[in-house]
Amino acid sequence: MRVRRFMVLALSAIGFGGVDAMAEEPRLNQIQVIGSHNSYHLAPHPNVLGLIAVAGRDHATGLEYTHKPLAEQFSELKIRQIELDVFADPDGGRYAEPSARKILKGLGKDAGPDPNEGGILNKPGLKVFHVQDIDYRSTAPTLVDALRQVRAWSKGHPRHVPILILLELKDGKIAALPTQPAPFTKTELDGVDKEILSVFERGEILTPDDVRGAFSTLPEAIQKRGWPKLSEVRGKVMFALDNEGKHRTLYLEGHEALQDRLMFVSVPAKHPAAAWMKINDAIGDYDRIVESVRAGFIVRTRADANTVEARKNDTNCRDKALSSGAQFVSTDYAEPRPDFSPYHVRHAGGIAARSNPVSGDPSQAGVDLEGPVGNGNESSR
Repeated sequence: MRVRRFMVLALSAIGFGGVDAMAEEPRLNQIQVIGSHNSYHLAPHPNVLGLIAVAGRDHATGLEYTHKPLAEQFSELKIRQIELDVFADPDGGRYAEPSARKILKGLGKDAGPDPNEGGILNKPGLKVFHVQDIDYRSTAPTLVDALRQVRAWSKGHPRHVPILILLELKDGKIAALPTQPAPFTKTELDGVDKEILSVFERGEILTPDDVRGAFSTLPEAIQKRGWPKLSEVRGKVMFALDNEGKHRTLYLEGHEALQDRLMFVSVPAKHPAAAWMKINDAIGDYDRIVESVRAGFIVRTRADANTVEARKNDTNCRDKALSSGAQFVSTDYAEPRPDFSPYHVRHAGGIAARSNPVSGDPSQAGVDLEGPVGNGNESSR
C-alpha cells in the first residue's frame, strides 16, 4: 500500500494526468470539489447597505460578500460548482430600476453602479441577482450571460471535471419591497431549459437521461451501473434545481424520472428522480449526508452561510462538510477576507478535485483527480 501511494503521488507530481494509472478510474460520485454560493454576487454599495441596515443590522452584514467573476473562480480558486439565483422577466425591464437606487437618488446620495448599464436588464429573459430592489449587483446580470461565461471557460479548459450549475428560481414576494417578481409557471420552467440550450449544446451537458440510460429510474441506474467515470464526463456541465415545493413539482410534472429534462432535482432517495441531493446543514444532517454518499447519491452541502463563520473564523461547519463526503461543498470564502478572519475553504494544496473521503479510493488521497485541464499547455496549479 505504501509503495502504491508513493507511485500515486509521484505520478501526480510529474503531471501524469493526476490519476494513478494503476488505480481504478474514479467515477463522478467518488470525488469532492469546492463550490461557491451565490456565485455572481457583488456586495451592495455602502449606501445601499445603510438602507438595508435600517430594517436590522443582520440583514446588511449577511450580504457583505463578493465573488470574483466566474472564470476567475474556476481558474484561480478551482471552483467547480456555482449557484445562480434566477428571476423570470418575460417582458423585460421588471428589475431595471431597483427601488434602493431611487431612494438614494432622491436623498441626493450616491446610489452606486447602475445594474442596467447598457440596458441589459431591459431585454426579456431570465435575470441573475439575489434580492429585487436591494441586493441586485451581479457579475452576470442575465442567465444567458452567466452560461456564456461558463461555456467560454469550459471550452478553454476541456479536461475539467464536471461543473455543477445550481439554479434557484425566485418569485417570492417581499412585503417591504415594491417590485413583485414574475411567477415561475410551467411555461417559465420549460423556458429555463430552453435558455440553457440556447448556450450549451445538449452533448455538453450531463443530463438525467445520460445517467439513467436504459434503466427506468435514476436510483436503479445508480445502484446497478453507477455514475459515469471521469473520462466520460470531462469538460461537461450539469444542472440542478435548488428549489423544492411547487417549483420542483411543476418541473417533474410529466417527467417523473426527469425524462427529457436538463436539471437534476433534490427528492427523497426512493423517488424515481433521485440522484443528486441538496442537504445544506452539514452539522445537523451530517449522518444523512454520509449515508446518502455511501448509497451512491451525489450531495451538495454548505460550509458557511451569511458571513457568520468567516467573521468568527469558525471552521466547525466547514470541517464537517468536507469530511461528510458531500461531493460539492459550497462556500462564500474560497479565499479569505482578511478584515474578517483567515477563514476559507480550499482543498489542501489548492487541488480542484480530491478523492472523496467517504466514497473514494484512499490510495488517491492528496492527488488532484482533475489533473491538467487545458489544451496541453496548462498544468493544474
